Amino acid sequence: MQIKSVRRATATAAVLGAVLATLSACEAASSGGAKNGLPGPHTRPPKAARAPAAGPAEQPDRTVPAGDPGRVPGVGERWQAQIPDHSGQVVAVYGEDKDSADSTVVLYTRQDGEWRPVASWPAHNGRAGWTTDHYAGDGRSPVGVFTVTDAGGVLPDPGTRLSYEQGRDLYTPPHHWSPAYRHDFDYVIAIDYNRLRGTPPHDTTHPWGDGRGGGIWLHLDHGSGTSACVGLSRQAMEYLLRTLDPAREPVVVMGDRPSLLS
Repeated sequence: MQIKSVRRATATAAVLGAVLATLSACEAASSGGAKNGLPGPHTRPPKAARAPAAGPAEQPDRTVPAGDPGRVPGVGERWQAQIPDHSGQVVAVYGEDKDSADSTVVLYTRQDGEWRPVASWPAHNGRAGWTTDHYAGDGRSPVGVFTVTDAGGVLPDPGTRLSYEQGRDLYTPPHHWSPAYRHDFDYVIAIDYNRLRGTPPHDTTHPWGDGRGGGIWLHLDHGSGTSACVGLSRQAMEYLLRTLDPAREPVVVMGDRPSLLS
């Protein structure tokens, strides 16, 4: 009986450790709330979720700036220079304002030297907006250009070419979370900010130190701002997972519109 009790305790600790690893993603709110964009005790509840965007044939948002077809629209020289020369896919996250949680995501592919929009979706970024000097708990998403190499989630691999790890215990939020957030981690794509490429999204190794934040993902939208991640509809996440190709060196270019133009 004693041996069985020890085994049960060990199994319980293993599950708890897996949940804690999941909760390390998308950072803790500075107000003391739970992780992954959950509001703290003094923040407003989430707004009603936006209606899902149309499918891949949807035209990009008309407010996305146009320009030189050889450059990603709305992206200035500083950030344009950080897009790898051989990159063929860009997920551009256009934040509406430095202090806004509303954004638009546009997927571009490079064809014959030109960046062409493929699809766009409404999204949410950090609840406090954007920053070029991100720190854990500031509630802002980091501005910059980041590679994407690894994905995962509660649900099975939908057919992605990215490295994918399914893990119900690793990605299912705890039961005390609001129902609005229960499906945030059904699909996640790790943004390579302060993380080790080639590791699962839930890996908590932060090369720049824990204070600089980490665990910043593309994940399912819950209708309001996050702690630092970018929330998208399920349809958008499924499309990105099936479309992003490591052979094309995909990157995320993200920030508020004025910062991206700088």
